[in-house]
Amino acid sequence: MFTRSELEIKTIAELRLLCQRYGLQPTGKSVQKVSYITSLIAFPAIALNQLQEGKGLRRLSFGSFQCIGAALDEMNSPTAEQAALIKASLEGKHLSAPSRWQQEKLLNLYKAKLLLEQVMDLLAD
Repeated sequence: MFTRSELEIKTIAELRLLCQRYGLQPTGKSVQKVSYITSLIAFPAIALNQLQEGKGLRRLSFGSFQCIGAALDEMNSPTAEQAALIKASLEGKHLSAPSRWQQEKLLNLYKAKLLLEQVMDLLAD
């Protein structure tokens, strides 16, 4: 992330801003450059170690992952006509009310399905 040499040439104010940018606290006294430098050099390794230990943000359990897959299966796929209406909606074509509200529901459902598919792809790694 950061090298010691690139951090050592910064002022305490610059180092303080970097720590604030990333939400880090100096490891020691806030009047010493080394306190900021230590935090800025160490945080990537600490964050990855915490991930491995299951602290903070964690991977989903296999059961939770399966639930997302089950939700996708339950949502099914659009019919040819629904797909055509979705395509027209994405092109900016709208029905008149009250059908437009149903059109929006269909489009939002489709977008949610796409996002859930992206979630599955991201979590499958």
